Amino acid sequence: MKKVILSMAALAMIFATSCSNDSKETMNTDQQAKVDMSDFYLYTDADIDEQSRVASGQKSCHSMVNLNRLLNENPGLEQTMYDIEYNLRAAIAAKKPDGAGNGNGNGGGNNGGGTDPDPGFTDPVSIPVVVNIIEQYSNQVTTQQINSQIAVLNEDFNNNNSNTSGVPSEFSGAVADCGISFTLHTVNRVVSTQSSWGTNDAMKHSSQGGIDVTDPSTYLNIWVCEIGGGILGYAQFPGGPSSTDGVVIGTDFFGENAAGGVYGHGRTATHEVGHWLNLRHIWGDGQCKQDDFVQDTPPSNGPNYGCPSYPTVNCQTADMTMNYMDYVYDDCMYMFTNGQNTRMRALFESGGARASLAGN
Repeated sequence: MKKVILSMAALAMIFATSCSNDSKETMNTDQQAKVDMSDFYLYTDADIDEQSRVASGQKSCHSMVNLNRLLNENPGLEQTMYDIEYNLRAAIAAKKPDGAGNGNGNGGGNNGGGTDPDPGFTDPVSIPVVVNIIEQYSNQVTTQQINSQIAVLNEDFNNNNSNTSGVPSEFSGAVADCGISFTLHTVNRVVSTQSSWGTNDAMKHSSQGGIDVTDPSTYLNIWVCEIGGGILGYAQFPGGPSSTDGVVIGTDFFGENAAGGVYGHGRTATHEVGHWLNLRHIWGDGQCKQDDFVQDTPPSNGPNYGCPSYPTVNCQTADMTMNYMDYVYDDCMYMFTNGQNTRMRALFESGGARASLAGN
């Protein structure tokens, strides 16, 4: 009799487990139906593209090159970044009344990550900044530079760039006030005679003559040093190693600095912090069908330089050359879009990759 009872109990457990698994599978299927990841990509041809640009004398951002390197060095990073993107799109979908719009943007999907109106990420976010300076002589990077850089970040992420008044009417409805503020917390300095640091994160380690990261779950770390190779800066996307999390800016291109010329007005940091907050380049680091996962940024087939006239047409649409995630001169970039704002702000939601910086 006892054997019969035990057998029946075992069958009941198997049935219950089966039902539970069916329920989980149904739930996952429902979630998958709401979050279209078909367009998501990580690896790009940036290694070749950026090398070619530098070789031709053009300035460059090496964030995508850095991403390729980190993906090669960290086997689990690809899955981690996929999960971050999935959760970001799910958070955006949850804010929308019908749950629609959470796949890709320019490349043929229906990403609500770029739709207007913003789905409701409106709480103000204040990010404390640690500036790590590796300089060739004491006070090479002045206090004025540091303060001006924080001021520029606050202008740009709160739609206070005076040049925004020149936005073409085609894009005027897409201009975003991101409501993200930056406060200077600490300045760390070390003097080094090293002439250039490259993009392999050596400046982020005291063991290599640089400065170790300060708790990246609480602070945005910015390293300022001579990068070399015509590189303005680079950033680490959410999900990368905590020991190297942050942004690197070339000394001449940090803050208001005459030595930086047309790139000497602090917008390199705005661009790189955009990457740090999960924004891709405006052209998606590919051709017309390569996506930046934002719907209200038109597709393009490559970066723009200088101060392009409007309209500059690629991929049968006018490029948003004035976007902070293009490569134009500092004075000629002056907007984030509502869709880019949505992507950035979703990171600060509970469970988001940058949530700890907003106290979530």
